[in-house]
Amino acid sequence: MTNSIPTLATALKRYPTTEALLSGKLTSPAFNFDFHEVEPIHDVFKPMAREQRYDVSELAIFTFLQAYAYNKPIVLLPVVLASRFQHGCIVYNTDYNKELTPEMLPGKKIGVRAYTQTTGAWVRNILSQEHALDFESVEWIIFEGSHLAEYTEPSFVKRAAPGVKLLPMLMAGEIDAGILGNDLPNDPKIKAVIPDAANAGRAWHDKTGLIPINHMLVVKRDLLRFRPDLVRNIYQTFKQAKEAAPVAPGAIDMRPIGYDKVTPSLELAIQLAYEQQIIPRRFTVDELFAESRTVLDDLA
Repeated sequence: MTNSIPTLATALKRYPTTEALLSGKLTSPAFNFDFHEVEPIHDVFKPMAREQRYDVSELAIFTFLQAYAYNKPIVLLPVVLASRFQHGCIVYNTDYNKELTPEMLPGKKIGVRAYTQTTGAWVRNILSQEHALDFESVEWIIFEGSHLAEYTEPSFVKRAAPGVKLLPMLMAGEIDAGILGNDLPNDPKIKAVIPDAANAGRAWHDKTGLIPINHMLVVKRDLLRFRPDLVRNIYQTFKQAKEAAPVAPGAIDMRPIGYDKVTPSLELAIQLAYEQQIIPRRFTVDELFAESRTVLDDLA
């Protein structure tokens, strides 16, 4: 009689670096993945942060930072699953504003799904650092609360009426600008607030050497505590999946793996989360990775 291997409930979006896992081309002899492909993926984040619904999960980095602040039993692994340059994610409707630049934003209404949304936090950092915008001079309109129930938004953040959605408000001219990510509409009247956004993002990377991390990999603390061998195997399996989708020559690695590779960008994420009142204190990267290093230090 053979012992059955464990099955791990796993919430993961399909990316080039996860395709081999989700397609079943890459498996592990140590465990089975039970994949939950939820669309949109951010619907996974609240149940993972609040109740640890999955053994292994993709998680927005700002959700993790708040989960860490509120002592949730989740462990961060040095695996970036998603990132993008965010300069093009703040947009306006030319039907109502013929022009809208970062310098014109003070006093305006900007919609964002949630104040703690990762894309919104990166955009506020861009506006603050590159365009000298005091983000408290803007009226932020949100449509959802934080993934963590313990969090209360700053006073300059206002909640939209129940049932109202961001994109319809932008299309109707009820807000001046909106921060959108994967749901950016393909509409010629919707334009980026930041001029030449694509080149601005690449220039930011060339100057800083950093990437704006969106999502990373986490596991339940109990999994690391009781089956550290599985966490080692999980990390190795994700590393193999990334190696199956190599970065093109000359391209930027937007999904780095390993402590040294993710630390500089993660340090900036922590700093701006603190500056934007998303977390109560500035953590160190060593704090965030202390638990995972106990089992991965020689691998990552």
